[in-house]
Amino acid sequence: MYLRQHSEHSFSAYDVNDYMQANGIQVNLTTIYRNLDKLTECGEIMKYKTAEDECCRYQCTKPHAHCGAHIHMQCRQCGKIFHLECQFMQELERHLDEHHRFKLECPGSVLVGLCSECGERQEQNDDKTKRG
Repeated sequence: MYLRQHSEHSFSAYDVNDYMQANGIQVNLTTIYRNLDKLTECGEIMKYKTAEDECCRYQCTKPHAHCGAHIHMQCRQCGKIFHLECQFMQELERHLDEHHRFKLECPGSVLVGLCSECGERQEQNDDKTKRG
């Protein structure tokens, strides 16, 4: 249930634990981690760690999305996850290999920034601050 409700956002084991407790479900945090590891192993979710996070984050993989073959983008404001599934991925991999002798490992690779909606809100707030 939790995974379905949060399929577009990343989450931590602590987020799952908070949800369970809020819904009267008593479960040990170790059990949550164990189940998240099993879901990661079978490809249902993806595990990664960003520079901002002290703990691992997880995200649901979309059916047939080949999440291990592309980079993901995460909005640092709202937490929404986006899949970078375009021609640019092949160009990026080729560039990294040819110019930097670097092989990109996509599983767990996340670019952090602002989505268009959060970016627009930030620009509006910045404009108001400048005028005010």
